[in-house]
Amino acid sequence: MGLLDHNAWQGKIYSRGWVDGGGGAYDAVEPATGHTLGSVGAASPADVRNAASIALEAQKGWAASTYDHRAAVLRRAGQLFLDHEEEINGWLVRESGAIQPFAQFQTRGVAAEECWEAAALASHPYGELLRSNQQRLSMARRLPVGVVGVIAPFNAPIILAVRAIAPALALGNAVICKPDPRTAICGGAVFAEIFAEAGLPEGLLHVLPGGADVGAAVVDDPDIKVIAFTGSTRAGKIIAEAAARQLKRVHLELGGNSALIVLDDVDLEKAVSVGAFGSFNHAGQICMATSRHLVADTIAGDYAAALAEHADRLPVGDPTGQVAIGPIIDTAQRDRIHTVVTRSIEAGATLAAGGTFDGLFYRPTVLSDVPITAPAFTEEIFGPVAPVVAFHDLDDAVRLANGTEYGLSLGILTRDVMKGLSLAERIPSGLVHINDQTVNDEALIPFGGVGDSGTGARHGGIAANLDAFTDTQWVTMRADLPQYPF
Repeated sequence: MGLLDHNAWQGKIYSRGWVDGGGGAYDAVEPATGHTLGSVGAASPADVRNAASIALEAQKGWAASTYDHRAAVLRRAGQLFLDHEEEINGWLVRESGAIQPFAQFQTRGVAAEECWEAAALASHPYGELLRSNQQRLSMARRLPVGVVGVIAPFNAPIILAVRAIAPALALGNAVICKPDPRTAICGGAVFAEIFAEAGLPEGLLHVLPGGADVGAAVVDDPDIKVIAFTGSTRAGKIIAEAAARQLKRVHLELGGNSALIVLDDVDLEKAVSVGAFGSFNHAGQICMATSRHLVADTIAGDYAAALAEHADRLPVGDPTGQVAIGPIIDTAQRDRIHTVVTRSIEAGATLAAGGTFDGLFYRPTVLSDVPITAPAFTEEIFGPVAPVVAFHDLDDAVRLANGTEYGLSLGILTRDVMKGLSLAERIPSGLVHINDQTVNDEALIPFGGVGDSGTGARHGGIAANLDAFTDTQWVTMRADLPQYPF
C-alpha cells in the first residue's frame, strides 16, 4: 500500500490526526498540465492556535523521553522515505514540477539523510562542564525550546521543510509546519504520513497549509518559540519584524543573487556545463541558483555563445517525461521572470537564447553584455535565466560580485584553487564552492546566507541545529549551602 493511497488526507489538515481545517479545502493543481491532483485542507489562524496548544502539551512528554526513543523514530522516518521513494518522487514531479533527478535528490539524497543525521543528534552531548572560581559544579546544558514553527516554500518542499522538522523533533521539540499551499501534498501530507508511520507520538507534528494569514498566526502565536522560515527576503523581513515584537527567535533562509566567477584559465566547455546547471536546474527556482555569470573579458564572448548553445539544446516540458527542465510553478512567477528578461533587454542586454515561453514552460535564457543596472543583474530572478557580465581583472570581479545585497552562495571556476580561495575571502557569502556551481547541499553541512540572504548558518550541522532548536541553561550545584554575610 502506498503512503497516500488512503483518502484520510483528502481535504484535511493534520493536527492530532487528519481533521477539517477552518479554511475549508482547495484543489492541488499540477503546473505542467493544469490537472487536479487531489483536495488539500486549508488551515485558519484558529487552527494554528489550537495546534500550538496541543503541541505544547505533547512536547513535554516527548522531551522527557529517552534520546534513543527519539532517535529510533527519526531512523525509521529516514528508512520510510526510501521505502516510499517512488511514490514521493511522483508527487514531487507532479505537484512541484521537479524533474525526476531533482525529486530523487530531495527524497533519497536529503530527506532520508536529514532524518538519520537528526537521529544521531538526539544522542549528541547536550552540554559542557564549566570552570568556576567557587566551590561548585558549573555547567551549561541545552534544553529544547518547546514548539518550533516551520514555514517552507514551494520550490524544494521536501528539503526545505525536513532540514528543520527532523532536527527539531530529534532535540525534543514539537513542530507546527506550514507548507506552501501550492505544494501541500509533497511538502506537507508526506511528512504527516511518514512520521505517523515512524511512530512519532500524536500531537507533536502538525501540518497546516494556508496563506499569509496562517503564516502570520504561526509567527505571532505565543506558544511557538522559534520560527524557521525559508522564502523571499521581503517576507523574511516582515516575519523578523513581527517576531522581534515578542523577542522570538527566527532563523531566516532567504533569497539569493549568487555569482559564478569564471577565470580565463578554465576549460571553457566544462565551465559552460557547470554554469548551465547552476542557472537552469529546476528551472532556476532555487535560492542558490547561479544568477550572475561573471566571466573574464578574454573569454566572455565565447562563454556566452557556448552557454546559449547549451540552453538551446535543453528539452523543456512535462517532467513526467524525459526533459531537463519542467514548468514554472505558476503564471505569476512566470510573468515576473519574463518581465525581468524583457526589461533587461530594454536596458541594453543581448538576448542570446530563450526569452520565450509556452504556458508555464519557460525556455532556458541567456543574456549577454548585461548592464549592471539591469534587473537581470540586480534582482533575484528565480527562473531559468543566465545573465553574463564580463570583468577585466580580479578587483573588477570582486566589485561585481559584491554588487548585491544578497550573500547566499558563490562559485569560482579556476585551475588555481588557491587564487580562487583568496578571491572568495573578499566576497561575503554563506556558501563558497571552488570549481563548482552555486547549487550544492548536504544534510550535515551548516547552511545559510548573509546580508539579505538570511541570518547565517541556521540549518544543518550539529552546532547550527543546537543553536537553532535549543536554549542554553547555566546550572550550578554545591555540596552544601554557602555562608553569606547577610
